[in-house]
Amino acid sequence: MRSSIYKTADELRMMVPAGVLTARALDAVEAAVRPGVSTLDLDAIAEQTIRAAGGVPNFQLVEGYSHTVCASVNDAVVHGIPDDRPLEAGDVVSIDCGALLDGWNGDSARTFIVPGEVSKPDAQAWLAEANRVSDATRAAMWAGIASVAKARHLNDVGGAIEDAIEEQPGPLGNLEQYTGHGIGRDMHEEPTVFSYRVRRRGPVVKAGLAICIEPMLTGGSGDVVVDSDGWTVRSADGTVAAHWEHTVLRHAGGIWVSTAEDGGAAGLATFGVVPVRP
Repeated sequence: MRSSIYKTADELRMMVPAGVLTARALDAVEAAVRPGVSTLDLDAIAEQTIRAAGGVPNFQLVEGYSHTVCASVNDAVVHGIPDDRPLEAGDVVSIDCGALLDGWNGDSARTFIVPGEVSKPDAQAWLAEANRVSDATRAAMWAGIASVAKARHLNDVGGAIEDAIEEQPGPLGNLEQYTGHGIGRDMHEEPTVFSYRVRRRGPVVKAGLAICIEPMLTGGSGDVVVDSDGWTVRSADGTVAAHWEHTVLRHAGGIWVSTAEDGGAAGLATFGVVPVRP
């Protein structure tokens, strides 16, 4: 573990390709999401994409885990293990993925809703709720990312995420037991990145900071349970869940989302923030 949480300008630049590769793996997964495909199929697609570009699936480097992605379906929030169950139209699938390339890491997550004619009971209400929770989670993530451009301390980022969640309609459970993190040579580094306000101000937000911002929300309470597999985290009340994440680099010229091909331009436009490549 490095002694400082801040990277040099050159180190931040070297992190960008790993982020881009992570984004491309998730793009390939997104293109394959449809009824009948399993999360094991999606896992294989992500691995093939990463290895074909000379990268290594960094999730496979986590002790006790053997897959390229975490795949969390419906009421599963995070850390779901890919399996061979065929996905159905209307399923909510959160895919968390990362790539190690040339010694540097990227980490990102997206939530997808499987397209097609939904056969679930009360299909319209199900889809409305699935979209509500996913959209709220994604909006909270972008609010947090945008705040990195002007934040003085890391707790400002958690505050921006919490504020964005509170602006959304309907009940939302914010998982407080699971957080974002620093990233660099290791996928998980200091500092801890909370998705809510904490008492301490946290580290100074300045050039050299590389962090993963990843709110996780349910459509009910923030209470969760862990499956017997020891990994899969589910909403305790059975409500649908979503997980969105990006790797964000703060440098002397501004911020850059390494896990978005456009550096985050589309997501940041609403906030008046223009990303600058390091």
